[in-house]
Amino acid sequence: MTKGITDFPKIFCETSQKLVSVEGFALAAKYYSIQNLGICTPFEQLLVALRGNQKQRTGENVKPDEFMNLKKSHEVQAMSEVISSVAEYCGIKQVIDLGSGKGYLSSFLSLKYGLKVYGIDSSNTNTHGAEERNRKLKKHWKVYHTRSKLDVNGLVLKMAKERKVQDGINCKADIEGDCDSSPANQEEKCTSDFLPDFSGSVISNIRKQMENLHVHSHQEDNLCFGNAFSLIDLLPINAIEPTSSCRIPKRKMSEANKERRKTTSKSNESNIYSPLTSFITADSDLNDIIKDLENCLMVGLHTCGDLAPNTLRIFTSKSEIKGVCSVGCCYHLLSEEFENPPKECTQQKWGFPMSCYLKEERWCCGRNARMSACLALERVAVGRGLPTESLFYRAVLQDIIKDCYGITKCDQHVGKIYSKSSSFLDYVRKSLKKLGLDESKLPEKIIMDYYEKYKPRMNELEAFNMLKVVLAPCIETLILLDRLCYLKEQEDIAWSALVKLFDPVKSPRCYAVIALKKQQ
Repeated sequence: MTKGITDFPKIFCETSQKLVSVEGFALAAKYYSIQNLGICTPFEQLLVALRGNQKQRTGENVKPDEFMNLKKSHEVQAMSEVISSVAEYCGIKQVIDLGSGKGYLSSFLSLKYGLKVYGIDSSNTNTHGAEERNRKLKKHWKVYHTRSKLDVNGLVLKMAKERKVQDGINCKADIEGDCDSSPANQEEKCTSDFLPDFSGSVISNIRKQMENLHVHSHQEDNLCFGNAFSLIDLLPINAIEPTSSCRIPKRKMSEANKERRKTTSKSNESNIYSPLTSFITADSDLNDIIKDLENCLMVGLHTCGDLAPNTLRIFTSKSEIKGVCSVGCCYHLLSEEFENPPKECTQQKWGFPMSCYLKEERWCCGRNARMSACLALERVAVGRGLPTESLFYRAVLQDIIKDCYGITKCDQHVGKIYSKSSSFLDYVRKSLKKLGLDESKLPEKIIMDYYEKYKPRMNELEAFNMLKVVLAPCIETLILLDRLCYLKEQEDIAWSALVKLFDPVKSPRCYAVIALKKQQ
């Protein structure tokens, strides 16, 4: 450990407890972050361990950015790759997606990786929306494959034409060259007889077409006229609707391809996505929700508040669930056992802490710390900073409500009014109306006086929030390590780890808790 890193008396004043060294504070916060502690299993290393030398099992090259925004696409692509690899490693076909929301991850796992997915969400609106979105997605999926087939057929015809022209040129060159029998020319001619003749324009066209089809660069090297239909061979027989304008010429198909496509077609009948509505707690009985529950994986992409820890509890308590991949979010909504617990509380399973170790310590974060854990240091570091003005508006509003209405605590929320407001005055008026307070008792002058009073202190607010951002990774580390420790304390867990799945700039809540049970 670096000397002085945890020498807190030099960071905080012993008597006043005020911050003395900002640099020391930042260094200590960095030291205790997940990335610096080296406690994560690298993403690529995990995939290698699960797959061995095998490549990803799917033959389709569709990317989710065709069906969703870039952030969601990034998340779904990375997480589905891990889930499908874990499923194949465990020999599992069923996946339960808790907090499935709009069904992006569930649909992708089902359509691309052929998994049978149950997406469970507490919102009936989300469930109906997911069903409709999945129906449309299936249509897009067929259109994609139909377009791919058209592109490949067009590519073959164009290549054939260019080949014919090139053959004519080569034939003319051969006739003219017959008169020249020098050793150099004979050697050049002999070599050209054995090597395929790809003109620069054909190569360029292949590369362009393959980029359009989202085919990886290592597959471009294997393209030739004879195997130009290999992309179609990878699809099941019923994956593409036959059309009169897009017929594939008769070709010889290997017995292995025929058998694989038949098998895929049959399996596709059971590889479906089923959105379900249910409010999940740690004590939920999955057999009441899923009638054909079998050996499965439980997953959750940005499960909110207590749903993330409850996902891990269900995983450890249900024998059918063989693995889990959980990415939590909304730490501020976690319930805490030792945060001013009421005298008469029936709740027995809390969001934090989960591990026996922290329970024995009666550890408590508090709402302010958990709110800080939601901040995104990496985004701020690349210039996508905090919304200082909106935070300033909110802080001044709180002071106005306290002074003018005598309210110090309120369960209501202002929400995203800042983005809909043209000025501070407009913001205050709309906020008071939403909170059900009489805005007529506050003239414009009083409101603007508050604004002018606190405006010189906006820099202080920004500095304070920057300190919170610096501390954020430490608090997130505490919450995630508590979940990992909980899994380590279970006897039937064979392996568990934290894995950084996403780019934190694109998706700040980027760490997954992944675990596998011992094989019986």
